[in-house]
Amino acid sequence: MRWRLISVAAAAVLVLPLSASAQDRTWEWQWSMHPMMWMWGAGGILMMLMMLAFWAATIAAFVIGIRWLVRQGRPRERDGALEILRQRYARGEIDRQEFETRKRDLGV
Repeated sequence: MRWRLISVAAAAVLVLPLSASAQDRTWEWQWSMHPMMWMWGAGGILMMLMMLAFWAATIAAFVIGIRWLVRQGRPRERDGALEILRQRYARGEIDRQEFETRKRDLGV
């Protein structure tokens, strides 16, 4: 109990004068001597742009990740034109040469 009283008294002796002297400072002195004063110039603009780029990359990664997860459950979609071409070839409506020519035209 005695050590607590001594530590509280020591803290009061050290902290109270510091807080009293801080109240005497004017607004201009606080901002002219502020440790982050460099943020108001080009450094601040650079920091703001870096933060904007960070959040844009974070949101883009989140959206791309969600889209990737959604696509994982679906079967792959097949090309409709190529499917029709295969069906026509299977039914015998077109021969192999025409099938290959049209397949090449489709870019497959």
